[in-house]
Amino acid sequence: MIENKSRLSRSLVVGHRSDGRCRYAPEAKRELIEACLQPGISVARMALEHGINANLLRKWITQYRDNNRAVIPCTPATLSAFAPVLSLDPPKLAEVSLNVSLPNGVQLALQGVSLTDLSPLLNDLATLPCSASSQN
Repeated sequence: MIENKSRLSRSLVVGHRSDGRCRYAPEAKRELIEACLQPGISVARMALEHGINANLLRKWITQYRDNNRAVIPCTPATLSAFAPVLSLDPPKLAEVSLNVSLPNGVQLALQGVSLTDLSPLLNDLATLPCSASSQN
């Protein structure tokens, strides 16, 4: 692990609230967060070095990242290494084959019918009256 003794340009704690909690300088917070975002830096170690809770520092880092994503949506570091492949040919519709043998001996064979054409065809066939040779 990389050893890094981080010194901030100003004091992190600038005062205390009436309930005893610390008030932090925004510039010092930003410096500390940016130092933690460097590769190989331990957030827990940085928190210990600066006398704050590691969970609080992680919370600040998460807020910092969320705020920066809203401001800068597409930086080179966040771009994907993959590009979509686009085809110039129109997409082919799925084709089906249908073979039907009815009890009266009638056979129907449909080859290479698109699904969009098959539905109206079957609806039309369903409305035809039954043959006199078929048994009910």
